Amino acid sequence: MTAAPRLGAVEGLDQEDQKIVTLARSARARTGAAEGAAVRDETGRTYAATTVTLPSLRLSALRLAVAMAVSSGATALEAAALVSEADAVDPADLAAVADLAPGAPVYQAGPDGRLRAAVEP
Repeated sequence: MTAAPRLGAVEGLDQEDQKIVTLARSARARTGAAEGAAVRDETGRTYAATTVTLPSLRLSALRLAVAMAVSSGATALEAAALVSEADAVDPADLAAVADLAPGAPVYQAGPDGRLRAAVEP
C-alpha cells in the first residue's frame, strides 16, 4: 500500500526543500507580490521574502531573501526557492545565490506550487 501524497507536496523534493517552496508560495500569496522566495542557510534557518517595488527601491524576492539571510549572519546557503509566473530565474538572482552557494539548487515553481525547474547558479 502506498501512502497518499501530502497536501502541497512537491514531487521530487525532500521535506526541507518542500518547506522553502511552501514558504515562498505563502509569502507571495499573503502580500499579492509578483514573486515569493525563500532560502535555507547552513544552519537550517529559513528566510522568506517577496518582491519590493517602491518608487525609490526595487528588489526581487530572491535577492531580498539572500540579503535577509546575510544580514542575520548566514555565511552559506543550502537551497533557495522562487515562486513566480516567470518562465526563468533572473540571472542576477542566481548570482546573488551563487555569492553564498555556487552549487546550491534554486527551485523554481509556479504559483500553484508545481516545480518548473531546479537550477544551479
